[in-house]
Amino acid sequence: MFGLMEAIFPIMFISIFAIVIGTFIMTFVKGISQWNKNNNSPRLTVDAFVVDKRTNVSHHTNNHNGHHHHHTSTTYYVTFQVESGDRMELQVDGSEFGMLCENDFGKLSFQGTRYLGFERQ
Repeated sequence: MFGLMEAIFPIMFISIFAIVIGTFIMTFVKGISQWNKNNNSPRLTVDAFVVDKRTNVSHHTNNHNGHHHHHTSTTYYVTFQVESGDRMELQVDGSEFGMLCENDFGKLSFQGTRYLGFERQ
């Protein structure tokens, strides 16, 4: 029985390591691809309404020399509806998030999935 575990462990270790590295590489490639797609998209400014706002809070705990460090990060999203009725959710920074209210109407500027600004009218 011990011989079987001794033979399987390296295979399992390498498989899990490959999955973790593969996931990291896929995430990195997807991010670079989206960044490149945004850079090649036209900058557009359209009439839009703010229809929804949401946050995503992530909690992180690091253990450094026996000390636990807790860190929280918040990502802010706003959903806009354009004249055609289409909706798009864009990530915005915290200061923009705080300035926007549901039902605000104005000019939305964006490039691909990249939020550039909103000018209330």
